[in-house]
Amino acid sequence: MGMALSRSLDLPALGRVDTLAQELALLQDKGKRRIAFLGSRHVPVVAIHLVELIARSLAQEGHSLITSGSQGVNAAVIRGVLEVDPSLLTVLLPQSLDRQAPEIRDQLAEVLHLIEKADNDDLPLPIASSLCNQEIISRCDQLICFAFHDSETLLATCHSAEDMGKVVSLLFFD
Repeated sequence: MGMALSRSLDLPALGRVDTLAQELALLQDKGKRRIAFLGSRHVPVVAIHLVELIARSLAQEGHSLITSGSQGVNAAVIRGVLEVDPSLLTVLLPQSLDRQAPEIRDQLAEVLHLIEKADNDDLPLPIASSLCNQEIISRCDQLICFAFHDSETLLATCHSAEDMGKVVSLLFFD
């Protein structure tokens, strides 16, 4: 007597197949990419170490990384890349350096390619951050985003990046 086994395959939705193929192609591509990292300011400690490790590894492979200048994910990316090669890092601030948290200013002083947006100093931070995120994704080939399910600005940025045809890897903390 034979036993019949049934197997269920959870195939990705049809719209997701193109993205999956794109992500697989990027993994096999040995060329250098411009990778944007964005994420929450409030991050579990274990996740901070993971973000640093990923950023460091990508910099060691010679990829250019771009991020913003706040605590949490962005600060972890900055630390990771600075350890490998500061010339591979670009940090785009949503406002001027003076408007950044004092805790991060020392770290930002080590960044070679620091872009300030002083024109946005009069804007509320969420609006300035949204504009900053849009510019960051316009400068990248791929976006890696660490967020919570209720991180509205980050999720909107991911959707915008997908609409622009960027490869987006969205990882959730919760």
